[in-house]
Amino acid sequence: MTEMQKLYLLVPLAPLFGAVIAGLFGWAIGRTLSHLVTIAGVAVSCWASWLVFQDVQAGHTFNGTVYTWITTGDIRLEVGFLIDSLTAMMMMVVTFVSLMVHIYTIGYMREDAGYQRFFSYISLFTFSMLMLVMSNNFLQLFFGWEAVGLVSYLLIGFWFTRPTATYANLKAFLVNRVGDFGFLLGIGMVLAYFGTLDYASVFAQLPSMANTHVTLIPGMDWSLISVICILLFIGAMGKSAQFPLHVWLPDSMEGPTPISALIHAATMVTAGIFMVARMSPMFEMSDAALSFVIVIGAITALFMGFLGIIQNDIKRVVAYSTLSQLGYMTVALGASAYSVAVFHLMTHAFFKALLFLAAGSVIMGMHHNQDIRLMGGLRKYMPITWITSLIGSLALIGTPFFSGFYSKDSIIEAAHAAMEHGLPGAGFAYFAVVAGVFVTAFYSFRMYFLVFHGKERFDTHAHDSHASAAHDTHSHDDHAHDDHAHDDHAHHGGVPHESPLVVTIPLILLAIPSLLIGYFAIEPMLFGDYFKGAIFVNNELHPAMEELHHEFHGAMAMAVHSLTSLPLWLAISGVALSWFFYMKRPDIPAAIKQRFIIIYNVLDNKYGFDTFNAWFFAGGARALGNFFWRFVDVKIIDGFFVNGTAHLIGWFSTITRKWQSGYIYHYAFAMIIGVFALVTWFVRVA
Repeated sequence: MTEMQKLYLLVPLAPLFGAVIAGLFGWAIGRTLSHLVTIAGVAVSCWASWLVFQDVQAGHTFNGTVYTWITTGDIRLEVGFLIDSLTAMMMMVVTFVSLMVHIYTIGYMREDAGYQRFFSYISLFTFSMLMLVMSNNFLQLFFGWEAVGLVSYLLIGFWFTRPTATYANLKAFLVNRVGDFGFLLGIGMVLAYFGTLDYASVFAQLPSMANTHVTLIPGMDWSLISVICILLFIGAMGKSAQFPLHVWLPDSMEGPTPISALIHAATMVTAGIFMVARMSPMFEMSDAALSFVIVIGAITALFMGFLGIIQNDIKRVVAYSTLSQLGYMTVALGASAYSVAVFHLMTHAFFKALLFLAAGSVIMGMHHNQDIRLMGGLRKYMPITWITSLIGSLALIGTPFFSGFYSKDSIIEAAHAAMEHGLPGAGFAYFAVVAGVFVTAFYSFRMYFLVFHGKERFDTHAHDSHASAAHDTHSHDDHAHDDHAHDDHAHHGGVPHESPLVVTIPLILLAIPSLLIGYFAIEPMLFGDYFKGAIFVNNELHPAMEELHHEFHGAMAMAVHSLTSLPLWLAISGVALSWFFYMKRPDIPAAIKQRFIIIYNVLDNKYGFDTFNAWFFAGGARALGNFFWRFVDVKIIDGFFVNGTAHLIGWFSTITRKWQSGYIYHYAFAMIIGVFALVTWFVRVA
């Protein structure tokens, strides 16, 4: 094994080591050593990822087996790594954001009774995501895919004595099982038709499978590649929270804020985006799959953004913005602009982690109140949180020169190019991503203005009466918190305060790439050779990237040109309207709500998806379970097989018991009759 291969192993194993130590021995080594060993593990992983990134930049890639698990016939099930430019970028993003979250957690969870357990979980989460992005085969991809799902279940329900938290983690787990069922079917079809799970081997066979069809419904032939791509994307719909499997993501806010940042920014929800980009050679062969992807992404981008407008919980506003931005990434995938989707994934990871951690800082400063209607004027109390939140919000809405601008505008241009070349669904997608710019700007700065500007809407009474209503409050959970934490945070009034350095330093370190990385990365990532060999695009059939390249004249020129573009003016309009509504005339939003109460109720009920899921899926599952219990279990299994067998034996015993009289002459008579019968049978046979 070469030195670089040892480094590849170090990247995922260092966080795993920290997770095991903190998880199994945290009670013995205490809080300080627990966070030191997990942070050290992720820091080592981040450093190793940087070295791997530099090695890949020098032109060295790797695709090989680390461990052979099972060999059966010609099929080998292996653990292997594919280290190329796409993997290296993902490793850097995952480990850096995870490191920031680990450091931040020291301050945020300092008085939580589950401190060591939490550090163990987030390190295990990092390990799972790294195994996913580094895989070179579908088996390991599926392992990482399921592992991030499992650990997210543990983290969303971290405060497990709260009914809302246990409901949320079950909901996330079950909704993801729906997507993962499709994902598993897609992997099964790959194995059945290609005879291998290795990416390179599958991609090599794609041309020969281009005209292969499968019959799923009698009389209807489907393209094999299209079916596989759509099934794989159904898995991405669950993991990356695309309509209609998006319902779990807002409820995942029940977990502590650091894990909200980790789930929403760099790990779990980006797994689906990464997977489709990795499968680009396959998706490029199916326009049907690309249309399906772009329409689902467009619905998610626009309609989830609408829901962010009416949210009053600071974390849920950011959560719905995540849903919307994931829709943008999916639109880019459907437009065959895979590198643009991954570019937005990277920029989004930084500014969304920043926004979540800033929201957590506000929650701490407000003594665990999360209702933005009970904040206001925090700018003078929390200057670092204020300026970093502003940077994150400006990046989110696509302000020129900020990182989000370069990736978001590129997505809009890619959707426009796909529309011009007649991809079905691209016209709707273009409308959705353009309209989404205004919506995003409006709800993002609605939150920003209500939290940091205007008059102060908090006092000691507000804290006492409303702290219990805020979701991410440590006070709900007697199990998770000691008495000091309960008294200090839940019912402590007074002025807000800036968070400690262990919280604000990660905010500053995340604000830097949120501001700068788009400007420096757009040219090599989108129009250079950075993704050469990692992402494949058929430019003859899907020329979106070629057109973007033709129109690109540098990062500075792109920003200057945007000053006359529709998206920028829509963003400015959204910011201006939110300022007018919530700073100058707060009576107008209240009047609009009353005038359009039906629309408000539709949005408040999240388009009825939660109600439908509770009635149809959850209710249907309960009804089915009730049927199987009453009819199959009680009547057939217990009644017929178990008790029926006992009754049959009892009946037979009752009859045979009458033959056991205890009189010798009865037994002698039976013996004579038996001998007579045997002799008769022998004579007849002879």
